[in-house]
Amino acid sequence: MNIAIVEDDINMRKSLQIALSEYDELNIKCYKSATEALKKLDDEIELIVTDINMPGMDGLEFVNALDGKYDVIIMTANATLNRAIESVRLGVKDFLTKPFDVDTLYQAIMRVKKERQKVVSTPKRDIKNTEISAGFIGTSQAIQYTKKLALKAAITNASVMIMGESGVGKEVFANYIHANSKRNNQSFVAINMAAIPENLIESELFGYEKGAFTDASSAKIGLFELANGGTLFLDEIAEMPINLQPKILRALQEREITRLGGTKSIKIDVRIISATNADLQNAIKNGNFREDLYYRLNTIPLNIPPLRERKDEILPIANSILEKVSKEYELGVKSFDKTAVDELLSYTYPGNIRELVSIVERAAILSDNETIGTDDLFLRARKGALV
Repeated sequence: MNIAIVEDDINMRKSLQIALSEYDELNIKCYKSATEALKKLDDEIELIVTDINMPGMDGLEFVNALDGKYDVIIMTANATLNRAIESVRLGVKDFLTKPFDVDTLYQAIMRVKKERQKVVSTPKRDIKNTEISAGFIGTSQAIQYTKKLALKAAITNASVMIMGESGVGKEVFANYIHANSKRNNQSFVAINMAAIPENLIESELFGYEKGAFTDASSAKIGLFELANGGTLFLDEIAEMPINLQPKILRALQEREITRLGGTKSIKIDVRIISATNADLQNAIKNGNFREDLYYRLNTIPLNIPPLRERKDEILPIANSILEKVSKEYELGVKSFDKTAVDELLSYTYPGNIRELVSIVERAAILSDNETIGTDDLFLRARKGALV
């Protein structure tokens, strides 16, 4: 595994490099600042271990600048709750407080490696357990109707396009369809088109042969092959580069793919579920999305209503999140007071369920009382601007 250490303290940097180099499966590169790392990081790096307190650009600014392109573990000698929370919001994989022994760091690295190698596989589950996922609590007519359509789609192999605002739970529905399909004992593999650099998306999807490009020292199978027999979820489909779209269309039509640098066609049996919060009809008019691919992906359209149209689900979802967070962080029994309930029900949630999760999690962690009030929710600030 290729790891970059970003640490301004030369003694700490060298000590970590020497200690981690003892593990044969780890290849270590070191940088003395976030600025240097941003200039020199390459696509071979799989994980970054960075300090927070560094001159110039600090660790959190560095993680924000990486924009999700790399997995990150943060280490710091001055841990604060606010920084820990901010790290989680930025998607950091682990947060280590100095001093720590090398084995602690190694175990954190191994957890990230296991997560990277793991194909997201959804075992067969009953409908009740599947519905407990965020967004499936409640009995609004809108969500019940959408669930009914999803179940009808699940028993077929037809392509499904899930549409809805950011944060409504499109991947939850994709999992729901897979879990209730005949493919539920096979892999559910997801890729977010917006999170992968454009020059890497093709190799992620189709894989490559040894020698296909300069750094291809060995062959790699792509996500189409990993999902063979199961479901491939293409999230943020509107972000798919236009030059890649004909290859996706061919894969769907011919049910075969060719790895980069390869000549052999590989047969695939993959069910495609895609998702978008964009207006694809407008993208087609602007020449950014192929019309033939759109119709191939949109055999069964599924529209998920925003949370503001499912008011009766807000409180059950909030209570479920609160219970989960309280147990996870051992916060004791917490509940919302009446003013907080009224505030939760009146808010419009531009970020939908994802925003509700953030609101409740922050309130549970920062509240000093067993009862969460309006001041703990910070919703008045959100009404003025997204935070």
